[in-house]
Amino acid sequence: MSTEETVTEISTPRADESQDAEGTETTAKSQTEAAEAGGTEQRSTGESDLFRQSEIAADYVEGLLDILDYDGDIDELVSGGRPVVEVVGGRLQSLVGQRGATLEALQELTRLAVFRQTGTPSRLLLDVGGYRAGRRKELAAVAKNAVEKVKEHGESVRLEPMSAFERKCVHDVVNAIDGVASESEGVEPSRRIIVRPVD
Repeated sequence: MSTEETVTEISTPRADESQDAEGTETTAKSQTEAAEAGGTEQRSTGESDLFRQSEIAADYVEGLLDILDYDGDIDELVSGGRPVVEVVGGRLQSLVGQRGATLEALQELTRLAVFRQTGTPSRLLLDVGGYRAGRRKELAAVAKNAVEKVKEHGESVRLEPMSAFERKCVHDVVNAIDGVASESEGVEPSRRIIVRPVD
C-alpha cells in the first residue's frame, strides 16, 4: 500500500472503533457535553432515548431468533452511554461466527432496524453468549504482549487486521500504558493497529 493510500490515526481509534461499550464518537461526545451543560433533565432524556433504542433492538433480535428457531434470553440495557443488547443461551455460536464476523453483521442489521424506527444513527452494542467479554480479555493479552515487545526491542509492532470492536479494545489497553502509543492504519477489512514506542 502506498503512502497516499494509507490512513493512519495516532493514539485514537476511529469513530467506528467505538463499537465497544467504552468507546466515544464525536456525536456522542457532543451530546454528552450538551447534556452536562443542560443539566439532569437532558441527561435523563438521553438515557431514556438510549434505552428505547435497546428495546427496539431487542425486539428485532427476538424476531431473528424466532425465524431461526433459536432459544435465547435477551437483556436490554444502557451501559457506558450506549444501548446494549445481550443474548444468552445454548446453541448460539453460529450467531457469533468466525472471530465474531456474524455477530458484527447482526449488530449492523440491528442498528439499521433501530435507525429505521428512530431516524437516529445508533451506537448499539450487540453481544451473543458473552463473546465480546471473552474476546476483550484475549485482546488485552495481545495488546500487553505487543507492548512488551515494543519496550524490549524499541521497535514498532504491527498486529493482525482486526474489526473495529477489536481495535478499540487494543487501543484502550495500549493507551493506558506509558512509553507506548497505538495507531490504526489501512482500510477495512485489512485495517490494523501498530503499537510503537514514544519518548
